[in-house]
Amino acid sequence: MKKIVTLAILVALLSGCSNSDIYSGDVYTTDQAKQVQQVSYGTVVSVRAVKIQANTANGKNENVVGSLGGAAIGGVLGNTVGNGTGRILAVATGAIGGAILGSEIEDKASQASAVELEIKQENGGNIVIVQKGSAKQFYAGQHVRLVTDGKQISASPRYNNDTTN
Repeated sequence: MKKIVTLAILVALLSGCSNSDIYSGDVYTTDQAKQVQQVSYGTVVSVRAVKIQANTANGKNENVVGSLGGAAIGGVLGNTVGNGTGRILAVATGAIGGAILGSEIEDKASQASAVELEIKQENGGNIVIVQKGSAKQFYAGQHVRLVTDGKQISASPRYNNDTTN
């Protein structure tokens, strides 16, 4: 039983290791550091709370750790039930159920709270930005500073000490 508990704790810790701070407007990647970026300004039109799913590629969830950990735990638990053919079925059912449950747990653990910001730029166009943060940080009518490298963009509140425009 101690092995099952230890394995469950290990799976939970590993699935929570995803770094969701990279989706914040306050974090720069190493590629963005010491690079020229463009600054523009705008006004928030609307704010909507959303979630960013950290472990997806091409729209598919890649919950390998959660699935494998859940399958292992489910299989071990299934092995404690019955004997003979019943035990084999219990192990298979436990492994499949554990894989599904482990994937769902990892899925939820790798979500980051974020905001979707619709911003009217000073040049007249509207854009939408999704970044990590809270809807409490932004509000309709708020002036924001937009920083882009041509591929990525982030928004931050514009403070009175922003001297341009």
